[in-house]
Amino acid sequence: MNVIVTGASKGIGKAIATQFARAGYQLLICSRGEKSLYDTVDELQTRFPEAVIAGKPTDMADKNEVSAFADWCLQKGTPDIVINNAGHFIPGSVHNEPEGSLEEMLQSNLFSAYHLTRKVLPAMMQAGQGHIFNICSIASLHAYANGGSYSISKYALAGFSRNLREEMKPHGIKVTAVYPGAVLTASWDGFDIDPKRIMEADDIAKMVYAASQLSPMAVTEDIILRPQLGDL
Repeated sequence: MNVIVTGASKGIGKAIATQFARAGYQLLICSRGEKSLYDTVDELQTRFPEAVIAGKPTDMADKNEVSAFADWCLQKGTPDIVINNAGHFIPGSVHNEPEGSLEEMLQSNLFSAYHLTRKVLPAMMQAGQGHIFNICSIASLHAYANGGSYSISKYALAGFSRNLREEMKPHGIKVTAVYPGAVLTASWDGFDIDPKRIMEADDIAKMVYAASQLSPMAVTEDIILRPQLGDL
């Protein structure tokens, strides 16, 4: 089975890629950083020789690069699972965040998933099966201070997920929106966080993998994960 994971060289994306590599899937992964991407490919291929892993450096905020990545993936076969994970965070509020923040957040967090999904859907629809995961955020569900355009973009990704879910029902393609709370990734570098107070990236990966293993008759529409003690 072919699994696409975007933003797969670190954090949640790498944890998800690791989970599927462990299970022996063919993985097609991307990230902006060429060295970190190929280091991840080498690491996972060494750890899980039964899997087939390939990577293509891609800036998912660039529509042309997304299109090229999608074509590269399709050359290797029809995707069975697509995990739209690429994105990043700019802190700020609507009234004072840097000019262009909304455009940047939409490109990175929404259009990346939108354009990749549109490119691979025809093949998946023809196959009559598949599963698309969109990694949203708790910020998709509840506004919070200093969320600004990041939260707006993640609300939009949640809306995209719900709309796509309805459209794909007749085609046998599942759509799952994943809403993680605080996860110990590079986004929290520089913050003094008690590791017991924050989730691990593996927590998200395990839930995504579990949802991918259901029968064709069942779908997990939403996965909401929070630290046991609540949001930070």
